[in-house]
Amino acid sequence: MGCRSADKAPKRRGLQGPCLAIGLSLLLAAASSRCLAESPARAVSVAGAAKARGANPADAAARCRALHSFAMPQLVIEEARIVPAGPAQSLPGEQPATARGKMLPEHCLFIATLAPRSGAQGQHLGIGVEVRLPVNWNGRFAFEGGGGLDGLLRPSYGSVFGSLRPPALARGFAVASTDGGHRSSSMLDPNFALDQQARIDYAYNAVDKATLIAKAIVARFYGRSPRRSYFVGCSNGGRQAMTVAERMPLQFDGVVAGDPTFRFTRVNLDQAWNEVVLARSAPPDAEGRPILSRVMSQADLRLVADAVLKQCDALDGLADGIINDYRACHFDPVVLTCGRAKSSSCLTSDQVTALKALMGGPHDSQGRPLYAAFPYDAGIAEPAFYHMHFGTSANGILNSADGTLGFGSLRYFSMTPPEPGFDVMHLDFDRDLQRLEETAMISDANSVYLESFARHGKLILYHGLSDQGLSPLATAAWYDRLQAANGEHVGHWARLFLVPGMTHCGGGPATDEFDMLSAIEDWVEKDRAPDRIIATGKSFQGVTRPLCPYPTIARYKGGNPQDEKSFACEK
Repeated sequence: MGCRSADKAPKRRGLQGPCLAIGLSLLLAAASSRCLAESPARAVSVAGAAKARGANPADAAARCRALHSFAMPQLVIEEARIVPAGPAQSLPGEQPATARGKMLPEHCLFIATLAPRSGAQGQHLGIGVEVRLPVNWNGRFAFEGGGGLDGLLRPSYGSVFGSLRPPALARGFAVASTDGGHRSSSMLDPNFALDQQARIDYAYNAVDKATLIAKAIVARFYGRSPRRSYFVGCSNGGRQAMTVAERMPLQFDGVVAGDPTFRFTRVNLDQAWNEVVLARSAPPDAEGRPILSRVMSQADLRLVADAVLKQCDALDGLADGIINDYRACHFDPVVLTCGRAKSSSCLTSDQVTALKALMGGPHDSQGRPLYAAFPYDAGIAEPAFYHMHFGTSANGILNSADGTLGFGSLRYFSMTPPEPGFDVMHLDFDRDLQRLEETAMISDANSVYLESFARHGKLILYHGLSDQGLSPLATAAWYDRLQAANGEHVGHWARLFLVPGMTHCGGGPATDEFDMLSAIEDWVEKDRAPDRIIATGKSFQGVTRPLCPYPTIARYKGGNPQDEKSFACEK
């Protein structure tokens, strides 16, 4: 196909011939970006004109409105308008997307859906994409990953659930996001997965197609392609980040994957395991169903956390409430077993057994691990941990995250074919594993063959050591495999940072505030590899700590215990 503008494509909006139309849309999106790169004179002239027009805010508004005429087969444009400078809006339960006193800049908001349709059960399907284009652009593009089962077209601020402040948009990045290929009222809704194409979209296709569309929009609005492209995400966004390095290795220069659900199907298996093993020690309700919230109390978990800190906190050279040397922490909750009756200072033998099974991770009847164990860390007493596994239900109706998000995604998505009525509490950890294999092939970003990405890109992974739902040891094991498969030079393009005390994507007794976007930007553009990343946190006011590249940890060497300079990254 010759180099012609993508906006001269036929203006078809119908759903006839979806495979041909979607394929054509991708070719046009790629051509829009490629042709600018292949025609330097044209790119310079267009970019120069765009820069000159950009000096006039009214012209930016006109260019934004003109995106309504951007034509790709099957692409339905919903919005293209200028958003004035102002504060960001946060979704319920999320941290503010902007730091105190920071505002989002004036920008063009573009929203569209590729191939919208209704599923057989009435699901709202199609790949939603949102792009925000700042009037004053720094030439960079960032894609922000999603969370949970997606289904929400989150504002593409580039804030990573409010943890990245200021967000990428406020730094001058053009930022994109996607709903994962379906629209719902909640990221807990698994009904999309009853549709074959929607499963593929959620697994990887939505990010692929949305990236191509977003880059074409960037080229159209600014008159040139981004000079650098980044992907940042946590949780399912972390899985998507690892997925782009595996399946889209040439699209992004830098990738940041936080607390990734990269072994999605095995995470679901672990969530089933958690409720099954807790049920063994749970008292029954009037109908004989286990009441998981009565297996342990939050006070019991506080007892465990205090004991873990007492045994392991000073292993890094300083007792400061942060367990850096997690590998040397061989805590066993059996030390808390009551000698006689249960009291506030001990655990029953059933509670100890349940906790050990929970932290040990799933295994089959031969004792072979099916996922990974979880480290004992200070964050085990956090409400997030309790609500993840135990919930608050006073009867046998589960309301833990394991029992809602976990069971739903297992029944509808991880199992192929889906089985909405499957009784997860009777899952067979020997025979039922094969029912997850087909989904694993499209959703799990478990490959360590990243040759094409490694030749040009950089990858930063991070994971909280108190993540209540996803094991940081699974991520560390993946990095070990990456190094074994690619040699000792892996650290030249991929590094992992484990964050003591941090629960899933943030929170917990941790220095959980850090800037991975600047770290990956410096690595990609200035060749400054992240030897340590400075972190702070609300739980430790006035304290700074280094996050160290795995397998090193922060060890106290003397000096001001509040200052990160008093710590060295050592094995």
